[in-house]
Parts: sequence; structure tokens; C-alpha cells
Amino acid sequence: MKFPSPVSVQWIAALINARPEGNINGSVTGINEIHRVEPGDIVFVDHPKYYDKCINSPATCIIINGVTNFPEHKTLLVTEQPFEAYLTIVRHFRPYTPAVKAISESAIIGERTVIAPGAVVGNHVTIGSDCIIHSNVTILDHCVIGNNVIIQPGTVIGSDAFYYNTKKSREVWYKKMESCGRVVIEDDVEIGAGCTIDRGVTNDTIIDRGTKIDNMVHIGHDTIIGKNCLLAAQVGIAGGVEIGNGVTLWGQVGVSKTLTIEDDVTVLAQSGVGGLLEKGKTYFGTPADDAGIKKRELVWIKRIPELWKRVMNNGE
Repeated sequence: MKFPSPVSVQWIAALINARPEGNINGSVTGINEIHRVEPGDIVFVDHPKYYDKCINSPATCIIINGVTNFPEHKTLLVTEQPFEAYLTIVRHFRPYTPAVKAISESAIIGERTVIAPGAVVGNHVTIGSDCIIHSNVTILDHCVIGNNVIIQPGTVIGSDAFYYNTKKSREVWYKKMESCGRVVIEDDVEIGAGCTIDRGVTNDTIIDRGTKIDNMVHIGHDTIIGKNCLLAAQVGIAGGVEIGNGVTLWGQVGVSKTLTIEDDVTVLAQSGVGGLLEKGKTYFGTPADDAGIKKRELVWIKRIPELWKRVMNNGE
């Protein structure tokens, strides 16, 4: 999430009741998670295991619960509860604003766009020209829809991330990490009925130009899907995935979190993706592997009873 304008680290320190260390005269432009952090961002860390990763990231400012070595040009904001500090910043810059109308007065809607009865368009949403938003579609706050986009009935754009801070030392183990990111859907995208696309936790979930999505597809937070992809029905994609251009995922493909699928990959139906898929290949199975290899494996598996019978007969 980018702030409306840069703010000083001293102002942030006062907001979250933290002690600044290092460059106390700097400024910050937003807040982000470690896997999407950029210069000017704040990131938080609450376990020594991840201190080095955060401190050596592009982040300008680190909210942390201990003092450790760090570059002098960066800023540490030391507080006992970095996660609570994160929540304070999110709630200040992007507070929850209840909907009072089906189509918010703060929404910007382009020319010739049709919003069907029963659709909900949230606060500060932007929708381009020549779009068709069918009935019972929900587009939640701050999301961005490009031009010539079609969204079929019952789809939700911008639901909160399935993302929790976990500590088993407290009574409630899973504490919601409030989402302040957006969903950005580029031009010429079509989205089927009954889909859910989660907003980024602190950044954007992005569906790039020309991609077509079938019914009942779930796309997790902070996932980036490239241009001209095809996602068939019941595909499920976890958070933080990066999918290249021209990728096809056939029905019921499941994709695990924070991995990469390179350009022009095809994944056959009911496969489970658990690691990097290389450019231009066709994959099948769980875990997904080269489709040719996987199909030959299935042939051999079918022959196991015959081979076992031969072994037993020879043994006699």
C-alpha cells in the first residue's frame, strides 16, 4: 500500500509508539510485505530468524522487536509488538468504510459500462469503459478494473486475503493480518461466474490484459497472472504466485503458494503444482511433472499387477 504522500519516520514512530534507531530523519512512502517490498517501504518482522532478510531487503524502514546490526541509512522502529504496529498503520491509512449504497458515490465508472441490478461497487473503485458487470458481482474498495472487462454473476473481486499471524502462545492462535492491497484487472479480461479474487495483503493482486477465467476459480492474495492466460473451472491458486504470459491451467488445477509458473506453460486437469514450472512445457500429475514422463509412469503403474504375477510365478 502506498501512502497518499511521503511521511517522516518520526511521525510513523509516534503513531505506533516505537523507538526510532538509525536514520531518524528519513521518510517512507508505503508499507509492504517482505516478498513485494520496494525502496521507501516499511516492513515488519517479529522473529530473529527473519531479521537479516528484512534488514537486507529493499525496505527503507523496519518495524522490529529487537535491536540488531543494520545499515546506517536505514531506520529501525523498535516496538514489542511489530504485528500490532502494522495493524495500526493499516487502520490509519486504509480504515474500513462501510458501504451505504450499492454503487459508491466515490466510485469512478467509465463510459458505456453496464452495472447490472444487484451488483455492488465499493468505495474508491475504478472501472473503465465498455465493461459489463453482471448481477450479484461484488467489487470491493479500492479495486481497479480496466476497459472492456466482463465479470459474470456472483463473482467477488477484492475479498480479504486468507492470511493470519500465527502465535501458539496466545489464546487465539490465528490473528487476522488485515488487507490493505487491491485487485487490479487490466483491459480485455473476462471472469466467469462464482469466482473469488483476493486483494493483496499490502500490495496488488494483478490479472493482466487478455486473460480469460472460467467459473468457480479462486485466486489468492498478491498473485500476479500474466497476459493472455486461460484458467479453466475450479482452478485454485494460493497467495504470492507469479504466473507468466500465455499460461493455460485446465480444470481443477491446484497451485501452491509463492511459486513461479513461466510463460507458455500448460498444466493438464487435476494436477497439483508445488514448484517452479519451466517455460513452454506441458505438465501433469501431483506433484506436476513433464506430462510425457508422467503418462509413461501411469502406464507402468497399470502393469504392476502383471509384473508382480510374473515375479511370484518365477519364485515358484
